[in-house]
This record gives sequence, C-alpha cells and structure tokens, in this order.
Amino acid sequence: MLSEAHRETASPQPPRPPAGPAWFWRWRTSIEVVFWGVLTLVNGTANSITVLMDIRRVGLDFDAWEPAVWEWSSGIVVLALIPAMVRFTRRYPLHWDTWHRHVPMHVLGSVAFSLAHVAGMVALRRWAYASQGLDYDFGDWPRELFYEYLKDVRGYIMIVAVMEGYRFIVRRLQGEASLLDRPDEGEPIEPVDRPERFLVRKLGREFLIAADDIEWLQAAGNYVNLRVRGHDYPLRSTIAGIEARLAPGRFARVHRSYIVNLARVASIEPLDSGDARLHLHGGDTLPCSRTYRDALRARVAAI
Repeated sequence: MLSEAHRETASPQPPRPPAGPAWFWRWRTSIEVVFWGVLTLVNGTANSITVLMDIRRVGLDFDAWEPAVWEWSSGIVVLALIPAMVRFTRRYPLHWDTWHRHVPMHVLGSVAFSLAHVAGMVALRRWAYASQGLDYDFGDWPRELFYEYLKDVRGYIMIVAVMEGYRFIVRRLQGEASLLDRPDEGEPIEPVDRPERFLVRKLGREFLIAADDIEWLQAAGNYVNLRVRGHDYPLRSTIAGIEARLAPGRFARVHRSYIVNLARVASIEPLDSGDARLHLHGGDTLPCSRTYRDALRARVAAI
C-alpha cells in the first residue's frame, strides 16, 4: 500500500483554491448577512418615503410615522424569514433537472411565506399602534390575506431568484464536480459504479480529483460536497446515491450527512450520548452517530 506522501504525489493534482478574492471566501457568510440587511434597509426607507409622499399628494389623514410602521414591519418580518428561505431553497432547489418536481413545494412554500409574513407584520403593527395609544385594523382577513398573497408571491419569487442566482455564481467560482465515467485511452477500464476520479469544472477549466484525495463528503440538499484539501466541490447527487458508487474499502458512512475516507481517520472519540467524534489527519473533526460507530471502529482497525 502506498504511503500518504506517495499517494499525494502519484494521484492527479486537485484543483486550485476557489477563484476570486480570498477575503470573499473568508467573509462569505458575513457578506450574505449584510446583503440582506442592506436590502431591507434600502427598501424600507425608500418605500416609507414614497408611501408618505402618495398620502400627502391625495390628502389622506395619516401621521408621518404610520407609513414607516407599515413598511418596516413588513421588511423586518421578511428579513427574519430569510434563514428559513435559505434552508427551504437548499432542500428544494430549482434546477433544470429538478424544477418540475419542486415547483409544487414552492407553491406551498409561497403560501406559508405569505401567512408568516402577514401574521408577523400585523403583530408588529398592532404593537406599534398600541404604543401610541391607538388600535391597528387589518381589515377583512380573507380579502386582505388574498391581497397580501398576490404581493408576497412576487416577493417570494424574487427572493428565490436571487438565492439561486447567487448560488449559481458561487458554484462557478468554487467549481462543480461530476463523476468521471470514461477512462483515458490506454488505462485499465474501471467499473462505472466505482469511480477512481472525479472531474471538476471551474470557470471554463477542468481538473481531475482522485478518489483517494477526498477527505470526506457532506450532504447539502441536492448536492454532496466533496472535501479536498480544505475546499468543497459540490457534486450533483444525494448522499445515498454517491455512497453506493464509492469503493466500500475506502469510504464509510458515519452519519446521515457524512461519508469519510477511512485513510483520513486518525482517532475516534466516544461521547456520552453514544455517538462519537472523528478526528482526522490535519485536525478536522466529523460527527459519527451511534448507528455507524462500532462498524467504523472495526473497519479503521483493519486498515
């Protein structure tokens, strides 16, 4: 068996780190949070001003603070719903090969989004009006709910479009993996269901990743992230689907969301809960559920 150093030298070199400025990848989560916060701030401020101008133009009897309450109560609730939208769109992404299956879920999702939005903003408006010694009247609920849904469904579509467009750009920068199911000329033919290499396409360039170079795999919605030397490369697959195509002598399922390269496991730390924590060569850790712990111990000991 080749040593770790020999395997690294003999195997094809993995892709370079993701393209783009290094600060973006380091601060990516913070940038995403700031984006939605700034968008809410700009929309809330602009809408409050324009609604107040319309009220003054037609001579309606409303105080200046009321349009701000209407718009900001809506914006704050939408902002609070963004984390749930992120998880939902990861679970039901709208890709060319999945949109027809996921559109019904998004129709239901838009209804749930609108109901949560209306309930939250009405609660905030009632609280704001009560602080001024006034009552807030939402009106006839069935009619107003339908009216609000007609507006909310457009906002829902915009949010989904922004999220999917952003993820598309990130995947292009990060690189997207696919199974390499056709060996080079002159090489021994490998079974298609046991790929030795993966192809990564990134910004118009292609790279090869040897299966041995993968440290672990993690489920992420309709993708499985391949962890290679500190970088993730998404593969369009389910965790169960890719598990069935990996060599069982090299990889093991350790959690409902994780598969690990057995050669990367340095130690197994038992936890009081019955689960375990895996310590990998290089210092990373992964969860291991009790379902897989004993079988993993036996397989790692046999290496």
